[in-house]
Amino acid sequence: MDFLVTVAEFGLWLLLIVFFGFLSVVVFEAWRRRNSNVSVDTVTTLEDPKSIKPIPCPHITDPAEKYLSLIVPAYNEELRLPAALEETMDYLQDRASRDKSFSFEVVIVDDGSVDGTKRVAFDFVRKHTVDNIRVIPLGKNQGKGEAIRKGMLHSRGQLLLMLDADGATKVTDLEKLENQITAVAREEYSIRNPASKDMDFRIGDVQVSAFGSRAHLEEKALATRKWYRNFLMKGFHLVVLLAAGPGIRDTQCGFKMFTRAAARRLFTNVHLKRWCFDVELVYLCKRFNIPMVEISVKWSEIPGSKVSMLSIPNMLWELALMSVGYRTGMWKIHQV
Repeated sequence: MDFLVTVAEFGLWLLLIVFFGFLSVVVFEAWRRRNSNVSVDTVTTLEDPKSIKPIPCPHITDPAEKYLSLIVPAYNEELRLPAALEETMDYLQDRASRDKSFSFEVVIVDDGSVDGTKRVAFDFVRKHTVDNIRVIPLGKNQGKGEAIRKGMLHSRGQLLLMLDADGATKVTDLEKLENQITAVAREEYSIRNPASKDMDFRIGDVQVSAFGSRAHLEEKALATRKWYRNFLMKGFHLVVLLAAGPGIRDTQCGFKMFTRAAARRLFTNVHLKRWCFDVELVYLCKRFNIPMVEISVKWSEIPGSKVSMLSIPNMLWELALMSVGYRTGMWKIHQV
């Protein structure tokens, strides 16, 4: 009996040592990343493959020059990127031909690809001109979150849409997000500026965010996925709820739209660089009281996804960093 008590005590002490050891590592890493939202920008010019003259790189603090910017993060997407870009450009050009006030740009952020992604992207620049498609090469892989952040910080639109390079969400669904953002922005503007006229309204100046959602597909997904995948995903959703709070059911859908004012405030504060930056965006929206709307979008599984079950431990690690970073005050909020 004494032996069993000794073993139990040893096990308890071992668990405590592991727990406090892990907590110490999380606290240290959160402290190390306390300034990771401070952009040390090396992107000052953009390359035009048709000219030797460099193009000055815009910044989110500059006035908007386009109505819509589409930010596409790409890591080793040589095979999937062409079809998605063709579909996107067909939609954008058709809309521009019907509406002369509609202007756009597509910003492809090459996140250190080692295949032909950069070549494919510049082929589209040559075809559609650097005014409509731009490429930002990051040099080395920094993560999807950082790729999107860089694209957002160097876009020219009043509205900024992030979408995945695989074309899993139909680009036409951006109109659903656009319509909801416009409605909420007008309401917010009229509340804050009751004496202003409608002609003074500029959608890019009002802070609103719209999150594309696959939550309506969850019941079907639960029925077709293995039980352990459902268990892990439910556990992940619970951790997200604890870290960022309620409000958005599907934080991980790669189809999100922001007004320029909202993007300026959010993406100058994001610390996480990889998978869980989406959760941090929800957290920051709540901290800044930026209205959020969640809209169902069409989504289809495209072969070649970079997400696997091994991604979940990395996501949980980032969520732990976020919770510790903000709750201890190590991660500061900058008012922009």
